Amino acid sequence: MKNFAGSPGTWTGLVLRMGQCLFAAGSIASMATTTTFFNYTAFCYLIASMGLQVIWSFGLAFMDAYALLRKKVLHNPVVVSLFAVGDWVTATLSLAASASSAGITVLYFGDLGGCSLVEECTKYQMAVALAFLSWITLAISSLIMLWLLAAG
Repeated sequence: MKNFAGSPGTWTGLVLRMGQCLFAAGSIASMATTTTFFNYTAFCYLIASMGLQVIWSFGLAFMDAYALLRKKVLHNPVVVSLFAVGDWVTATLSLAASASSAGITVLYFGDLGGCSLVEECTKYQMAVALAFLSWITLAISSLIMLWLLAAG
């Protein structure tokens, strides 16, 4: 397999994974500091999805860091296939959670004017924005994994 930027065991791959992990953790922190997020199913789904994203990205970032320290290559076709499937599954969940939470945020707090606490609305918007940033970095990783599989 060829060595693309962002592939497993490279510095760019580690940066992408750390970005995914940090954006997802920031989204969870922003949402969890509100008092009423549990009243909205989409927000609970966002926390669950971002929690899975943190676990997945941190695990792969740890593997990337280990590969960089030991100067190992993680281009085994089975490992890359596992990374690709995991990335696509978590990307789908993250996009669904981000989009549904964005829809609820716009509907309730923008269109219906149901936001009496400006600070909470800002936290909801921040959580959704960070979730989308996490998804963007995950989408980049997913496409790189697909590219690696195709380049086989």
